[in-house]
Amino acid sequence: MRKFHHLGLPTSVQRPGEYHLPEYKIHVLDYGSNPYGIEWMRYDPDCPLPELVKTVAHLAFEVDDLEAEIAGKEILIAPNSPSPGVRVAFIISDGAPVELLQFTKDE
Repeated sequence: MRKFHHLGLPTSVQRPGEYHLPEYKIHVLDYGSNPYGIEWMRYDPDCPLPELVKTVAHLAFEVDDLEAEIAGKEILIAPNSPSPGVRVAFIISDGAPVELLQFTKDE
């Protein structure tokens, strides 16, 4: 299964309600605050994430099997767990970043 989850949009504009993720050096306005799943992301100057993620919008999809989804794909950000119960990876598809999220069954 691959199901739309959110659209991540890079921005340089501070937005009311955004929160800071110091370990990733980004400010995020959560996709849940928007009825269409738009997630605004503002990056600290020293953010270590790939330039492609910081400059190009990304689509995010919930998947059942992260490893199967990334097999044979160009990996932009290797699988990691930014919060309990979720594993995330970014791939490149036709030059654009795509985020894939796998949630544990109890999420």
